[in-house]
Amino acid sequence: MKKHLFPLLFLVLAFGARAESAKDYQVTGPIVALTESVITVMKGDEKWEIARGTAKVEGKLAVGSKVTVYYKMTAAAIEVKDAPAAKDADKAAKKKK
Repeated sequence: MKKHLFPLLFLVLAFGARAESAKDYQVTGPIVALTESVITVMKGDEKWEIARGTAKVEGKLAVGSKVTVYYKMTAAAIEVKDAPAAKDADKAAKKKK
C-alpha cells in the first residue's frame, strides 16, 4: 500500500509547486525594432523592449507588423535593504536600556 502512495504524493507536490509561477502578461502593437535577442513593440506612446529568449513565433516577424507578445516578468537581481521599521525598533530598544 505504501508503494502506491509515493507516486500520488510526488504528483501532488509537483503540481503544488507549479501553482506559484509568475503571472502572464501581454502587450500588443506594431514592431518598431527587431534584433535576434530583443523585440520592441510600440504601445500607445511607449516603447516596450522585451527579450525574445526561446519564444515560439507564429508567423514572420518584421518591423511594422502588429504583434501580441506574451511574457512573464523574471527578476535579474534582488538587493535586500533593511526595512525602516526594523531600524526604528532597534533605536527604541537601545533607548530603553
